[in-house]
Amino acid sequence: MKILDKFNLVLFSVIILIISLVICVLSFGWLDLKMILSGVLYLETNAVASNIVLGISIILILLSIKSIFFNSFSKEKMEGKEGILLENDNGKLLVSRDTIESLTNAVVKSFESAENVMTKVELDNESHIKIYITLFVYPDVVIKELSNKLQKDVKDTIKKSLDLEVTEVNIRIKNINIKKEPNIKD
Repeated sequence: MKILDKFNLVLFSVIILIISLVICVLSFGWLDLKMILSGVLYLETNAVASNIVLGISIILILLSIKSIFFNSFSKEKMEGKEGILLENDNGKLLVSRDTIESLTNAVVKSFESAENVMTKVELDNESHIKIYITLFVYPDVVIKELSNKLQKDVKDTIKKSLDLEVTEVNIRIKNINIKKEPNIKD
C-alpha cells in the first residue's frame, strides 16, 4: 500500500470514528444538539473558519475520488503477485510462483528421507519470498537435521538459480511414513 493510500485509510477511519462518537454522545444525551448547531453556525458565519472548512472539504473530496476510482497498484505490481518481476538492460523476466515451487520441490525430492512434498510460496509487495514445505519423512530420519539442511539447500538453490533471497523456509512434517520393503517370494 502506498503512503497516500495509508493516509487516506487512517484519515477516513478517524472521521468515521468521530462521527460515530458524536452520534453516540448525542444518543446518550451527554451532548446538546444546540451546542453542535451553534458550532456549525459559527463555522458558516466566520469568514476565516468558513474558508478553512471549504479547503479541508475540497481536499477530502479529492482524496475520496482518488481512493474510490484510482487503484494504486500498477500493472507490474499486480503481475508481481503471481511472481517476481526482474529487470535488466535487456528486458524483463517474470519468475512465477510455480517456478519457485518447482525448484523447491526438486531440492526436497533430492533427499531420500522426504516424500509426498507439497510446497507453497508466498510473495509480498516487496518481493520477499516465504516458502512453506509440507512433507512426510521416514522414521529413521533426524528431523531437526533434515529441516536445517532442507532450509539451507532451498535458500542456496534459489539464490544460485534465480539470484533471489528467500526470507523464510518453513517446514511442516505432516506424518511419518513407513518404508515398504519389497516382497521377496521364494
